Amino acid sequence: MTEVFEEEAQISAGLLQKGKILVYPTDTIWGIGCSVRFPESVGRVARIKGRDPVKSPILLVDSISMLHRFVRRIHPRIETLLSHHIRPLTVVYPDPQNLPNDVLAEDGSAALRICLDPFCRRIIQLLDDCLLSSSANFSNQPSPAHFGEIPRALLDQVDYVVHYRQDDVQLGQASTLIRYNSAGNIEVLRP
Repeated sequence: MTEVFEEEAQISAGLLQKGKILVYPTDTIWGIGCSVRFPESVGRVARIKGRDPVKSPILLVDSISMLHRFVRRIHPRIETLLSHHIRPLTVVYPDPQNLPNDVLAEDGSAALRICLDPFCRRIIQLLDDCLLSSSANFSNQPSPAHFGEIPRALLDQVDYVVHYRQDDVQLGQASTLIRYNSAGNIEVLRP
């Protein structure tokens, strides 16, 4: 790990633990997010984006082990899929636990992804909790493919913008999004 990597991860986790809003790189596209433990921060992310607060966010974890803290039961087919899926995969789980209601969908489900990006994973490890993540764009606008596409007006409203990887112009894309039921049947919501 480079010094900048670790320093930026430490700063980010410390701010998240205080309820601050960040813009940061993920394994997909740049995200805006906060700790799920601060309801006012969860609401603020929705307001900054102009997003309907009823629309549930994606929550990032660092491992299958951490995922088990927030999902009562992971069907074996899903656990196998998570272990072998190459592209980032967000799963809507019907039976979350240990999560505040304001990050759950109207039906009580939650969308969680095991983050594959080493930097974002490090933030989550230091936070020791799941990280609310939404694309760093305004609602109904295109998602940023790299840092340079994030609207300045959005960056001006957050508490901290991570410096790490701002120069990276590799194009990012949203994760695959699936839903599964307790029988293990899978529905693809976003390929």
